[in-house]
Amino acid sequence: MKIDKKHLLNYSILIPYMILSVVGLIVVYSTTSATLVSNGANQFSSVMNQGAFWGVSLVTIYFIYRLKLNFLKNSKILGMIMFVEIILLIIAKFFTQEINGANGWIVLGPLSFQPAEYLKLIIIWFLAFTFAKRQSKIEKYDYQALTKNKWLPRSFQDFKDWRVYSLVMIGLVAVQPDLGNAAIIVLTAIIMFLISGIGYRWFSAVFASIFTVSATFLGIIALAGVETMSKVPIFGYVAKRFAAFFNPFKDLTDSGLQLAHSYYAMSNGGWFGLGLGNSIEKTGYLPEATTDFVFSVVIEELGLIGAGLILALLFFLILRIMIVGIKAKDPFNSMIALGVGSMILMQVFVNIGGISGLIPSTGVTFPFLSQGGNSLLVLSAAIGFVLNIDANEKRQDIYQEAQAELEEVKSDATVDSEFDNSNVVQLKRSL
Repeated sequence: MKIDKKHLLNYSILIPYMILSVVGLIVVYSTTSATLVSNGANQFSSVMNQGAFWGVSLVTIYFIYRLKLNFLKNSKILGMIMFVEIILLIIAKFFTQEINGANGWIVLGPLSFQPAEYLKLIIIWFLAFTFAKRQSKIEKYDYQALTKNKWLPRSFQDFKDWRVYSLVMIGLVAVQPDLGNAAIIVLTAIIMFLISGIGYRWFSAVFASIFTVSATFLGIIALAGVETMSKVPIFGYVAKRFAAFFNPFKDLTDSGLQLAHSYYAMSNGGWFGLGLGNSIEKTGYLPEATTDFVFSVVIEELGLIGAGLILALLFFLILRIMIVGIKAKDPFNSMIALGVGSMILMQVFVNIGGISGLIPSTGVTFPFLSQGGNSLLVLSAAIGFVLNIDANEKRQDIYQEAQAELEEVKSDATVDSEFDNSNVVQLKRSL
């Protein structure tokens, strides 16, 4: 009996994904239709575009789910994808027009895509592949197995190290500048490093370092002033967001406009919201109401209770993904699933932190709800990876149980001379 993969599908991940995707289509229509009508455009054009990307996303999930995991563990395929990604990041930075202060989009006729979005999943794939191969050395040498007991490359061979590839790709995202996606990728990479098998004592050291660097950076900005820091290359683009972080109501016509109206939207919503489609802020008051600040509009229309239910479903999805990683016996499978869960969690944290003023706004979209086909496609591909890994782990468990049963049957057969050997043959075939 052959075990079909469709019987191993994890519906506790697939169903929340489907619900969140459908809710996302509803939110996209709600946040875009009024503006499209006022501009004389088709009110369904944005949601139709999002729906088309969702259709492609479903096909992508099916394709990835049917892949054999050996494909994902092929170094040549991964290397080729990374090479293409680096080329695309270079093209996006140096050969495209600036959009909203950054060079991160490649436009091909009616289609556009953002290479930085795809790097989120590629970096997880790359680090999981790299760290999984070094598990025996990590177990013996701890973090030295990953760093070769040094942090800077000292020879040509060192430039083949995983740190160099990671820093190059992240650096290309940061200089676009797309500090939001860069922050998510860095945080995800740090989590991947911490779950690679190194000693638990490094957890506190890493988080203490992150806190110290962040506090020092914000302290320097507060002392030097945002205007002074805005003269620094690259930082000038995000200077307004730091100004809004310190006091959004100081300049309501410029730097504080987004965050202040985000507060207004959430205040308007209260507990139960104004009703789906009845947002005031999305009608031109709140910039980026369909992307970066879409969750503010969700709170305004559905209230804290409705938005809380969406968050609960999203956190349930993240938890189920994490559980797949925790239960996985294969290091590569475990790190892929934990990396995907961490990526989604970091994106939620950075987005909600930005719209609520807990951290500076970074221009990061909210998973599944924000308008943007690239973000939805990357999230869907990540879900496909996890579903494939979970099915593979289940299949391995079934194989091991069947193997144990076969050994038991063989043992009994040596005692019982009347045992029918056809049962052993049938059980072998089922494996």
